[in-house]
Order: sequence, then structure tokens, then C-alpha cells
Amino acid sequence: MPDILIVGGGFAGTWAAAGAARLLRAHGAAHTVALLTPGQDLVIRPRLYQADPAAYRVPLDRVLGPIGVRRIAASATGIDTTRRRVVADGPGGRAEYPYERLVLATGSVLVRPDLPGAGLLHDVDTMEAAVALEEHLHALPEAPEGPGRFTAVVIGAGFTGLEIAAELAGRLRAVAAPHGRADEVEVVLVERDEAVGRGLGEAARPVIEGALDELGVARRLGITVTRVDEGAVHLSDGTAIPARTAVWTAGVRADGLTAQVPAARDELGRLAVDEWLRVRGVPEVYAAGDTAAAPAEDGHTVTQSCQHATPLGKTAGHNAAADLLGLDRAPFAPDPYVTCLDLGGAGAVLTKGFDRVLNDLPAAEAKARKRAINESWIYPPVDDAEEILRAADHRVSQRRPVPAPAG
Repeated sequence: MPDILIVGGGFAGTWAAAGAARLLRAHGAAHTVALLTPGQDLVIRPRLYQADPAAYRVPLDRVLGPIGVRRIAASATGIDTTRRRVVADGPGGRAEYPYERLVLATGSVLVRPDLPGAGLLHDVDTMEAAVALEEHLHALPEAPEGPGRFTAVVIGAGFTGLEIAAELAGRLRAVAAPHGRADEVEVVLVERDEAVGRGLGEAARPVIEGALDELGVARRLGITVTRVDEGAVHLSDGTAIPARTAVWTAGVRADGLTAQVPAARDELGRLAVDEWLRVRGVPEVYAAGDTAAAPAEDGHTVTQSCQHATPLGKTAGHNAAADLLGLDRAPFAPDPYVTCLDLGGAGAVLTKGFDRVLNDLPAAEAKARKRAINESWIYPPVDDAEEILRAADHRVSQRRPVPAPAG
């Protein structure tokens, strides 16, 4: 059984496994590392708002295998921190997995609404959901004609809602245009706040609003959804938007396994951790990624994002191994926080820091930065043990040179 058990196969879990393996190998230690996850791929979750989402995955065995990390194909259902056991269901049934150190990196889940017709709502939170949306969009030309056939309503105008709304403007036109229906395409953002992108800062809002105008994305602000049916999205002001497609993006919480760790949690269900990412009060357990309410720069707390999940994983894995080896642990020290919001065919917008200072790059350069992030920076190396372990060093920045925009 593994000495270090990582639960979760997303960015934080994958990099935690690599970070632990790196330190153990550097010291010639015989301790074992295993990663427990039901899937066989690292899903590139930040890309699931884009077309062809099924392509955005990396086989975990191409990352874990070369560095000697065992993958356990199972879904964790319970954690007993007193006995140091994780209970999981796999192909062979239920089993217990003991550990000396545990890294909990099971990510976050979308908070789905309790309203009539909620089962008709699409989302882009998981690979399966994003693929279902893709298949739905491509089936629209064969659907019965009528109002809203090529209309999509996106509920929630935060980061994810803005990205999927901006991208859907182009995706729907690509589906409708071959059938002569491009002029029927409409995307509507519904947001309970009076402004879009409230959490992205005041400075970025004019850029975002200008991009939405350029793309033809309509907004219904200060309003909520009351129910959904197959032909319309009904709103709290008594109106309805004829639409065959509705996408829910409003809010995520830490995976429910955090509730089985006897420790404090924040309003998002994330575990309170110290500067080394140990769960406070449970020193054999580390948390990383969307399960960790970890301190970031200037007194802020990390965001539930790939940007923080990757260094959180590297640091948690390193420190879990350092614990076993009796070495000093490393404090969590991420790169300075930035945001890069994809605005579809209208480019992208960048901000710096938790106070969201606008990075005044032209739209084409901002888009090149976003493409570099999505298509290069966030992907782990594969097949090459030396390169995987080099990248797993918690002291190595995940940022790389940005290519010049084409043309």
C-alpha cells in the first residue's frame, strides 16, 4: 500500500504525485506514491468552454508511469483520518487504502440550482457535461424549426459564464451557418447582479462589455431564472427567452469529501491549511487545489483555478514527502496572481493582482497569451521522467514566454 496517497486526478492531484515522487527520488527513498482517481485522464478543465472538449485530456499514465507513481482506478467515498484509511469503490468493489500521508485534491463541483427544469441545464464543469453540450449544439440543425432553435442562454456572468457566452457566439454560428441560419444565432447572458464580471474588477468591465457588444451577446441583468423548459428560459420578471440551449455556470464548491476531514472549512467547503498546506489540526493530511483555502500573496486566499491548483499540488506533494523523510517543508509561494479572460472572437482581457489592475495589452496580444495558457502552459510533460520531475519542482514558475500574435 502507498506511503503517500493522493486522492484526485486533476491538476492539483497530478502535480502533487509528481512533486512527491521528485523529492523521494532525489533522496533515493523507497517510499511509494499512489494516485487514486476514477478516471484515466487528466481533464484540461479550463478548456471545456471551447469547441471539441473531448480532445482536452492527457492520459494520466503518461505522466505518472514514467515517474513510478501507481494509479488506482477507484472513486473515494470516505476518509478515516484516525485510522489513516481512504475508502474507495473500484472495479473490484469497495476497498480501503491506508496511508502515512494523504493529499486531498478532489477539486470542486458545480452548485446546481433547485428549480423546475434544472435537468435541462447544460454546464461545462466536467468532460462529460461539456461533451453533452457539444453534441447538443451539433444536433440543433436537425431539431424542429421554431423560436430559439439557435439561441443559447448562459446563466451567470462570472468568469466561466463570460467565457462560454463569448465562445458560444462563434460555436453556434459555425453550426448554423452551413444551413443558412447564422442570422438566427443569439446568445443571452442572465445575471442576478446589475453588472457582468463583478469579481473581475471595475477596470476590465468596459473591455468585457465592449467585447460582448462586438459579439452580439445580449444581457439580462439584475434578474434570475425561475424555471426552464425545452423551449424557453423563464425569468423572475415574468418574461421568457425562447431558447433550446441553457447553460448554468453559477458557482462551485469544494468536493464533499472535505466534510469528512475533522477540520475547519470556509464558505466554499475548502479546508483550512497552514503555510505548508497541512490541514490545520490533522497533520498527516494535506489539501491542494480547490479543496484548500490556502494563503496567497498580500493576505489573500487562493482562487479555485488551475493557476493556483498546479503550484498547490507541487507544494503539497513535496511537503508530504518531506514529512516522511524528516526534511524541512517548503512554504506555499505561488506566482503573483493574474487573470486572463477569453472573449472568444473579440480577443481576451488580462488583469494583474487581486485588485484586478488592467493589463493594457491589445486584444490580439491578450488572445495570444490566453492561447499560450490554454494550449501550452497548463499541460504537463508526458513520457519523459526527467522533464516531468523537473516541472514538478515547486520552485519552478509555470509561466513561459508568450508567442507573438499571428499576423
